[in-house]
Amino acid sequence: MNPQFGTYIRERREALAAADRRYSLRQVAVRLGVQPSYLSKVERGEVGPLAEETTRRLAEDLGEDPDVLLALAGKVSADLREVILKRPRLFADLLRQLKDAPDHAVLRVVREVRDGRW
Repeated sequence: MNPQFGTYIRERREALAAADRRYSLRQVAVRLGVQPSYLSKVERGEVGPLAEETTRRLAEDLGEDPDVLLALAGKVSADLREVILKRPRLFADLLRQLKDAPDHAVLRVVREVRDGRW
């Protein structure tokens, strides 16, 4: 269980709830299709994070990046997992090399790949 995930979503939901009652625990749970008691346990870190699809719906509901919430939950989205599985050694090496790189260096790599400059 990753308490960081639960803390993050609880803080984000409560901040939204302060301005909009639609973000009460109960109403968010209903929109996600889970029991309010279960969402409460997730937020308190008493149970593991939500399933990938539920986490994606939660991210959309809270206006968050799904990849960020999935990462906080200790998960990798199915589409990224598929990419990694095509070349596991290369991606493992790439990620290990980028692990300690400063943000500007990682952004440079991302931009070069995105722009097709190899």
